[in-house]
Amino acid sequence: MRSPRPVALIAAISVFMSLWVAGASDRSSASQTPSPSSVEALRKQADKASAELAKATKTWEDRNKQLKSSEEKLKKTLADLGAADEQLNQIREPLARLAANTYKDPASLGIPALIGGKDPDQDLAAATDLTMLSNDQKTLINKANQLRKQHEQLAATAQDLQSRNAIEQTRLQQDVSGLKARAAALTAQLTAALKKLDPNARLRLTCQKSLVAEARKFPNGLIPARYLCKLPQPGRSLRADAALAFYNLNDAYKRRFGVQMCLTDSYRPLAEQQRIYAERPGMAAVPGHSNHGYGTAVDLCGGVQNQGSAQFSWLQANSKKYEFFHPAWAYSNPFEPWHWEYTKENTPTSSD
Repeated sequence: MRSPRPVALIAAISVFMSLWVAGASDRSSASQTPSPSSVEALRKQADKASAELAKATKTWEDRNKQLKSSEEKLKKTLADLGAADEQLNQIREPLARLAANTYKDPASLGIPALIGGKDPDQDLAAATDLTMLSNDQKTLINKANQLRKQHEQLAATAQDLQSRNAIEQTRLQQDVSGLKARAAALTAQLTAALKKLDPNARLRLTCQKSLVAEARKFPNGLIPARYLCKLPQPGRSLRADAALAFYNLNDAYKRRFGVQMCLTDSYRPLAEQQRIYAERPGMAAVPGHSNHGYGTAVDLCGGVQNQGSAQFSWLQANSKKYEFFHPAWAYSNPFEPWHWEYTKENTPTSSD
């Protein structure tokens, strides 16, 4: 009995997740860009759906294991039933002969021979033979009865297992079909919604807060790319919580100045920290201690790098609304008006 494999569920989840990225290439929709709140609601919906599908897949796997165990029990029961049938077949012929002889000649059991015998010794020997024969016959009959009852029990168990396994198999197939239909409907819904989003909003959907805990497990500058979130600026990334805050800051900046924020640096790998430290000793953080290595700091350009510019002044007045700030040390030594940090992270305070 073959069990369905969870390929359909895995494929559905893969398609579902890939749409987040694939949707970025479709800019043909003329629909109005959804608000940040609607984007957040859609992201939560996507998170919930993904979690439900993962949970359903785990449930399917557990139930499939139980079904497999039940099928193994059925195989063993059928094997035991075959063995019982074989034993019953082996004694069926002696039983048939015994029954036939007794029917044809009731005296074959030897009882009349014990009545009215003339030789006591012969009568005693006959009685002994009769007792042994009777015991053998009883043993044979008892064995036959035991095997018959065992056969009936095993047959009933096998029938019950086959029935329950068939029902469970049908349920599993129905569940898989239901999940496939739900995944298809959800995919269609998300596809339609994603087409209405601009590329920056799509990035929000791929940036999950659950990545933060994983990113914290790695040393400064050694965070794998899969635990970071991409920024609208090509080639730039931050830790998930900092990235989500930066998306909002970037949107507000774009509304004010008409362009996205200009970045010269964001997350900085350890090798890059070592290169910069070698080029600017005393001006850059010791490798492994840079705020950039935590994925929680950015270096800005486009006017922000000039203290007193409109861009710098706007950030100074508004950045904290979006969970970013300009550290006090960056006003003096070294003077870095371009360096801004995510406010919810405890990072070094003396340099970048």
